[in-house]
Amino acid sequence: MTDQTISTHDAIHLEHEYSAHNYHPLPVVLAKGEGVYVWDPEGKKYFDFLSAYSAVNQGHSHPRLVHAMMSQASTLALTSRAFHNDVFGPYAKYITEYFGFDRVLPMNTGAEAVETAIKLCRKWAYEKKGLDSGTAEIIVCNDNFHGRTTTIVSFSTDPDAKNGFGPYPTGFYHIPYNDLDALAKALERKNVAGFLVEPIQGEAGVMVPADDFISEAQRLCKEKNVLFIADEVQTGIGRTGGLLAVCGNCNCENKCERGSSYIKPDILILGKALSGGMYPVSAVLADNEVMMVIKPGQHGSTFGGNPLASKIAMEALEVVVDEKLTQNARRLGEIFRSEMNAFKEECDLIQLVRGKGLLNAIVINDVESSSTAWRICIALKDNGLLAKPTHGNIIRLAPPLIITEEQLMSCISIIKKTFTEFLVLHKKSDTIQA
Repeated sequence: MTDQTISTHDAIHLEHEYSAHNYHPLPVVLAKGEGVYVWDPEGKKYFDFLSAYSAVNQGHSHPRLVHAMMSQASTLALTSRAFHNDVFGPYAKYITEYFGFDRVLPMNTGAEAVETAIKLCRKWAYEKKGLDSGTAEIIVCNDNFHGRTTTIVSFSTDPDAKNGFGPYPTGFYHIPYNDLDALAKALERKNVAGFLVEPIQGEAGVMVPADDFISEAQRLCKEKNVLFIADEVQTGIGRTGGLLAVCGNCNCENKCERGSSYIKPDILILGKALSGGMYPVSAVLADNEVMMVIKPGQHGSTFGGNPLASKIAMEALEVVVDEKLTQNARRLGEIFRSEMNAFKEECDLIQLVRGKGLLNAIVINDVESSSTAWRICIALKDNGLLAKPTHGNIIRLAPPLIITEEQLMSCISIIKKTFTEFLVLHKKSDTIQA
């Protein structure tokens, strides 16, 4: 460990005193990360089972990404798109060929990429589909999470995300997630331009739709000349055991091979693991018919497509292929769910285990107290594993994709031990109160 410069107590105190209170983090301070591990300032080691909301698929401080970042940063970091640079062009060619699209529009954060996709969809609707200006409607799902800009929260159904930030822009129509009948009905509306969807709803609690939902949704959209927009900011780049979650059961061994089960979105939104967590990098990909409606001056970003971001992103995607992270996520995800489902049969605290690849969730069997999942995560932290609740009593579990089977089994042991101890303590507490 490096020399300690600040204690856990002092770091938390300073953040509480001087930062906006827009997050409610676990009471742990992280000072170092390497691979699947993180350390606090006092040197305690933890397994990271959140991966910065799946931004660190390649693991913390991956040496290839560190090298790429340092090398490019010492040469040229930022030019803005007012000029060409010698890295963005190769990156644009690389990422479009990697995912099988004609063009890329580079941005920085996931929310920016979603905003970009919304603008792109509307512009296409007016110029290509022929909708009257200002009438385009985008279908979205209940319980979605696409970011926190004012436009995006306008179509959120989460009161914490939405309430108090109006007035809200219009142009969005809600349907239940994983409901093809509702989608088919919504597509009959007059001015529908697009359907924006997460292939798996991560923030909602790792909600995995029916096997045919994505393929049928895409087919229905195509029939109605509506753009199918896949938000893969959290689910993409190997996390769910496919290069993309829309790959379904596609067993890609390389870059996107577009096998028989691959569902190609009209617009693909990427972020998070696109840089391996080293730097904010996001991207919107589409073919010429959609992308070329954007003309100079109509959209952009000072940092989007900068040399540093471009170099890091290429290396991050190369790591996914070279280290077979997609295949590892697929195999270890099956092991994780098998082990946890077997444990569920003997643990009353677990109601359900669900997920795909290494994006999984444990649903806690306690509808009376919304704090149970939080208290379990505190106990997991004390036992050396970091995870975070989402939507009440759901614990999301998403380790870096570089995790080995041996490390995964150690984590499963920690989870089992924590749940068992928590259940015993809970029963003792009930007995004392009785």
